Amino acid sequence: MSTATHAEIDVKVPSVNAGDLADLMESFNQVTSRLEQTHCKLREEVVRLKGELHDANRELERSRRLAALGEMAAGIAHEVRNPLGSIGLYAGMLVSDLVGQSEQQALAERIGSAVRGLDAIVNDVLVCSRELRVHVEDVPVAMVLDEAIARCADLCAGDESPSITVTDAGESLIVAADSSLLVQALTNVVRNAVEAAGEQAPEGGGRVALDVRTSAEFADDSGLGPMVLIRVEDSGPGVTEEVTERMFNPFFTTRATGTGLGLPIVHRIVEAHRGRVSVSPGGQFGGTRFDIAIPQACVDRAGCPEACGVE
Repeated sequence: MSTATHAEIDVKVPSVNAGDLADLMESFNQVTSRLEQTHCKLREEVVRLKGELHDANRELERSRRLAALGEMAAGIAHEVRNPLGSIGLYAGMLVSDLVGQSEQQALAERIGSAVRGLDAIVNDVLVCSRELRVHVEDVPVAMVLDEAIARCADLCAGDESPSITVTDAGESLIVAADSSLLVQALTNVVRNAVEAAGEQAPEGGGRVALDVRTSAEFADDSGLGPMVLIRVEDSGPGVTEEVTERMFNPFFTTRATGTGLGLPIVHRIVEAHRGRVSVSPGGQFGGTRFDIAIPQACVDRAGCPEACGVE
């Protein structure tokens, strides 16, 4: 019977001192900390991208609604405007024929006034839905403010009417814009603010403030550069989050009167200028704050004609 011989194997385990172990643990903790920071940044980026996607989808949906509205507007212009023109013409002829008959003449004048009101609604629908052609030029912001305030003078004529103050008119600021369209947009916002302030304080004391400033944070992603921000704040009842999400939709209004096209027109005009318009509750008076951001005119036109939209 044979006997097996087993060789003894001597395995030496390297010793680890306390200092090396501490260094190893420190390196591990550092790597773990960096991984946690990276995870947090990735999570924040995902949240940001989801928000941008939500905004993009909302803008796409608005564009689809406006496209459908444009088709409807073409039909309105053809089917409604021609009869309206005839009615207005006949009403004017009646006013002339009824001289000396004050009661009948007043009725004819009311018909003409109603026709003009309906024609204004058709105009609003067309402006809101059609593709705007913006003729860009250097426009002084102070001139835009003066013209918009002048167009709202009828709402501030009484002693108990809301007051409009200008904190800073941006006297030296110039924007690259279509002056007539920008005045129209700002007029709509100011009128909306004055009416809201009057609703909150019908016996007087309503306030509206305009302020102009520049801010690089309002430059958009297309590289337009600095923006000029026109801020309109009122002392009205404010707006809810639900209203802010819908107030730029065509025909949406919270008031008993009005077509709900004023603010959608503002959005269309500002969008055509590659600017931004936003609304938020609060502000210095606790009502509503509107921000209209328009690209600032470039000092060196030769350096950026495409960005400025100048032909």
